[in-house]
Amino acid sequence: MTPGRDLVTEAGPGAGPRPDLADALERGEIVFFPACPVELPPDRALERLREELPRQLRAKNVSYHPESGRLRGVKGPGGLRDAALATLTAHGARVRAFLRETLPTLTRGWTVGTTSFRPIQERGRGLSAHASNERIHFDAGAYGATDGDRILRFFVNVNPDEERVWSTRGTFPDVFARCGAEAGVTGGGSLQRGPVDRLRGRLLRAIAKVGLAEAVLADASPYDRLMRRFHNYMKDTPSFQERDETWREIRFPPFSAWMALTDMVSHASVSGQHALVDTFIVRLAACRHPDLAPINILRGSSG
Repeated sequence: MTPGRDLVTEAGPGAGPRPDLADALERGEIVFFPACPVELPPDRALERLREELPRQLRAKNVSYHPESGRLRGVKGPGGLRDAALATLTAHGARVRAFLRETLPTLTRGWTVGTTSFRPIQERGRGLSAHASNERIHFDAGAYGATDGDRILRFFVNVNPDEERVWSTRGTFPDVFARCGAEAGVTGGGSLQRGPVDRLRGRLLRAIAKVGLAEAVLADASPYDRLMRRFHNYMKDTPSFQERDETWREIRFPPFSAWMALTDMVSHASVSGQHALVDTFIVRLAACRHPDLAPINILRGSSG
């Protein structure tokens, strides 16, 4: 973990609220736990996910969607689907309990997103630029429209033998200062929803209420579209992906865990296989340092 140490806050064991960790997240630091602070699924359950899911994958990841109670990404019905669903729902519940205890203010009013398992080796997957985790980016539109709320993700490396390796080129304020104008995300005008966006949001919420709960994930906002433009610029620009004085590498050992506001920390998964990932949308109103949030930096650039 020596490379990139200046971007990482290490969290030791101990229960109870940790406002210092919430502040570190808002500053764009990665909070690292050398040993996962959440009880992990049983060894046999993890072994089954590692060995069987890669052969039955139908999407980039396998994800449990709490808003619908469905598991996405596994081919066909059967015992493996049931086992994966049970493992991911139980793990997600434990992660939520830990974060509510550790970050009680930041998690107030949050939206609980997916619990996912990433079974494929990140290095050399050959995905399109926009889908690839190997290219440094900020997360955008991770769980439908955010309207400036924050994307919090909690990761666990459940590979018993291999580190998971990230690279980064810094936090949103720094990257925006260097690249925002070239990416076309400065002076973007109002980030508030107009009549069309508001109507679409109402329609999608209505569809969700009558049975298609995941319809809300198709929602968007001016802020989310601008962040997606920045995301795509970063992934599409070869020079941005090159190593320079801003580039750092961070290694996460087997069975370690880490969390980050991934709209704030630029990141790429350079290599690694088998990770559990929980996604949440944290309310901007729950943040102690809203001036650091991407939406307010974008607003400042618009005058």
